[in-house]
Amino acid sequence: MDLLLKEKTPSTFENAVTVTGFGKFNILLLLVIIPANFASVFETTTMSFIFSPAQCDLDLSLEDKGFLNSITFIGMISGGLIWGFLFDTLGRKKLLVCGYLLDGTFVFLSAFSQSITPLIICKFLGGFIINGPFAAMSAYLSEFHCAKYRSRIQLTIGTVNTIGTIILPLLSWAILPRAWEFSLFGGVYHSWNVYLLLCSIPAFYSGIVFLFLPESPKFLMTTGKNEKALKIFRKVYRINSGEPEESFPITELVDETAIPTDSKHGGKVTANRTKIQALKEGWQQINPLFHSPYSIKMVLVCLIQICNLQSVSMLRLWLPEMFQAIEDYKLHHNGSTDSLCTMLQQLKPNKAVTGCTINMDNAPVYINSIIVSSVSLGGYLVTGSIINLIGKKKILVILGFLSSISSCSLYISQNNATTIALSSVFTGMMSICINVILSVVVAIFPTTLRTLTLSIAMMIGRIGAVSGSMLFPVLLQIGCFPTFFYIGGTVLCSTLLCFLLPYTENKELR
Repeated sequence: MDLLLKEKTPSTFENAVTVTGFGKFNILLLLVIIPANFASVFETTTMSFIFSPAQCDLDLSLEDKGFLNSITFIGMISGGLIWGFLFDTLGRKKLLVCGYLLDGTFVFLSAFSQSITPLIICKFLGGFIINGPFAAMSAYLSEFHCAKYRSRIQLTIGTVNTIGTIILPLLSWAILPRAWEFSLFGGVYHSWNVYLLLCSIPAFYSGIVFLFLPESPKFLMTTGKNEKALKIFRKVYRINSGEPEESFPITELVDETAIPTDSKHGGKVTANRTKIQALKEGWQQINPLFHSPYSIKMVLVCLIQICNLQSVSMLRLWLPEMFQAIEDYKLHHNGSTDSLCTMLQQLKPNKAVTGCTINMDNAPVYINSIIVSSVSLGGYLVTGSIINLIGKKKILVILGFLSSISSCSLYISQNNATTIALSSVFTGMMSICINVILSVVVAIFPTTLRTLTLSIAMMIGRIGAVSGSMLFPVLLQIGCFPTFFYIGGTVLCSTLLCFLLPYTENKELR
């Protein structure tokens, strides 16, 4: 009876992945990406929390802190094109395994740093590695979900990232205030060394878990491995529906290698090609990215991402230091507070003060960071439930304008509560915008260009992150007004560019 229900004509990827449904496998996949997302968050954010406890051990200046905040992104920029090309030509799974294991190794090694130089080297190499797996994971997840759920998947990744930004200050609060000091292998280690050591666990765990997950069926179809793709579809169908694999109604998939490219600049894809063939043909496959219409779309999303990441990095990566400055101001003024701009004067070096002291009575620094991340989490939950109703473009425009207003309003913030509220709104909404743009990239670029485009967009965005992180202390030295209004103006520019984005709602993957 089941055989009578089976489709007689070759099925497209979109039809096949829709038939597999949404069930246990998809939930398992979303659970698996939790530590993988944590690894990405930890790689880019841990420096923000160790500045205060490592201040004296590493003799950090304000410029050193800006550089350490930026060095991971510099590594991401240098590795973006390489990883994107490899993932789109050699596949997702194996490189995900290698990428996360390598990232864990560099985070582990950074924990043994005794000076700023080895820490910089490890953070650079960690950034070089982590950019690839994070971009590939976005494509990998999207290629296991049909159009109905695809918009929400990228927001789910963003939600998990936000949970990671909640976990990180909790871990920091538990470890960093401890007055630990012990000798090992000829070095002296403190709480921040232990903290970095623990931050390597999610990356190692993710690399091992991806060993047991299947390759993306969309990538397999793109390279002519339809039988392998069909086996994966059947397994996913069995796990989701509880029905035997034999009852999967699709018996044949469309041969995507026989479909003519939609651009005169494109190259061919050989079915069941070798790794050497894949590398050779990969250069031909990515050629359409540099010609119309894809080149225009790529430039647009890259401009939006560079504005978004520059603005959000200027504030998010410096929030722990801002909160620390508030606590230091309260310590020196009998518990009283002032306007944010006045309290931020604590970040500027005071040449009249000699010696190095650390204010370890700083629990509000971690509590405030947790509050900011919790608000972001709430924003993701709300956005995930309405994005299909409102649409990606409207979400980007609305949140962009609100983010710009909240950033500029920080200039007139007169107390700690207002600062936390405005920071929460800004970081939460900008984080959502960054992830919505990535879901737009998944929708408007085909499989053979998808991970590379994601990598390029993120790589260009990281240029904004580097410049933003290093620009913040420079602008702060000039004054409070240029700092926060520059952030707001940058967000406004990216919001206006969003009006040019194409319609992508429920668009099938190619």
